[in-house]
Amino acid sequence: MSVAWKSFGGSKVATAVSKATSREIMGPKKKHVDYLITCTSNELMNLSYMSEMLLARCRMPSWVIVSKALVTFHSLMSNGNERFFQQLAARTSLWDLENFLDKTAVTGYDMSSFIKRYSKYLIQKVHSCREMNYDFCRAKRGTDGVLRTLDADKLLKAIAEIQTQIDSLLEVDLQSSEFSNGVINSAFVLLFKDLIKLFACYNDGMINLLEKYYDMNKENCKESLEIYKKFLTRTDQVSKFLTVAQ
Repeated sequence: MSVAWKSFGGSKVATAVSKATSREIMGPKKKHVDYLITCTSNELMNLSYMSEMLLARCRMPSWVIVSKALVTFHSLMSNGNERFFQQLAARTSLWDLENFLDKTAVTGYDMSSFIKRYSKYLIQKVHSCREMNYDFCRAKRGTDGVLRTLDADKLLKAIAEIQTQIDSLLEVDLQSSEFSNGVINSAFVLLFKDLIKLFACYNDGMINLLEKYYDMNKENCKESLEIYKKFLTRTDQVSKFLTVAQ
């Protein structure tokens, strides 16, 4: 590891991660997250090191630290250089929070449930990127967008992956009564932005699917009908989510 990287990255990144995931019951401070986002575009930055620092915070027993680490990860996936997300997708293991439980207070029990659901969505987001080799939330949309130009087989795979990711996001299932602290609010803003972008891609995919339907083989037609039925169901679920957002 170069002296230049040690000087630029190590201590400053560790400090920014620590401050972004402090014990204050509020969302990660923008200045610390922005610094980490900037670092993802620096060629001297060891992105694996940054991820390790955040993963270490995910292993802490405090719901505040863990949830803020997840929000920071989410912010970096959404706004950092794409190579940060690609580095995450290439990892063999990430956070494992299925059994996370903060027993220190009543709030800890409630937030532990949120952490499990939120972390599951972020894992699915990384998995989708690994499967498709791109992030749906950053994919080009519109008439010449990614989902509008795929062939039938790739399109069916992509739509199925989007459906799974949307399902995972909706399963976070935040209600307006749960917006009791800044940490949840920060996560919800990121989830809301993801859902808008995911659904736009989903819609592009469905338009392409309908255009290709009569040229498909019997098996693909059958799969397309099932996908369309699920699309209608998810449209209702997304509307409910947007009602909470209002």
